Amino acid sequence: MGIISVLVVIAVLILAYVSIYNGLVTKKISCDTAWAQISVQLKRRLDLIPNLVETVKGYAKHEQETLERVINARNAALSAKGPQEQIAAENALTGALRQVFALAESYPDLKANQNFLQLQSELTSTEGQIAHSRDGYNGAVQTYNTAIQQVPANFVAGISGFTQRTFFELSDGEKTAAERAPQVSFS
Repeated sequence: MGIISVLVVIAVLILAYVSIYNGLVTKKISCDTAWAQISVQLKRRLDLIPNLVETVKGYAKHEQETLERVINARNAALSAKGPQEQIAAENALTGALRQVFALAESYPDLKANQNFLQLQSELTSTEGQIAHSRDGYNGAVQTYNTAIQQVPANFVAGISGFTQRTFFELSDGEKTAAERAPQVSFS
């Protein structure tokens, strides 16, 4: 009777371990899937940038430094490995693109150019899709990170090598106008 009890306890512990492990794997795969959705949008943005730079070059010949910053940021984003490096590179690229769009204010002909307007519209749309995908990714990361810290899953996570994921967050300077809190002044 004692041996059967020990075997039952061992079987229950093994089943619990397998169940918790499978749940963590599911959450990890959700993070990977959400990151893949972000990657698709980031690639689309990277593909649009050379056309934008070429369009701006024709009008803003004196702004070579700004355009080089965009190209360098794009190259860094293309060569980034893993989510953390990709997030840093994409944040730098967002800042560089913001400077290019600010250039349009100084060049009325550029501001009225159909190619520039279309590229700007496509990039703005892509930015919205990135923001939406980022929300999904951060939700999956939150669920996963919470799961690997809760008892008893934290024991399984530690034994099995599950580690925390990094959120995809932007600094205030890199947030889009829609993501920043509006400034209200009654003076």
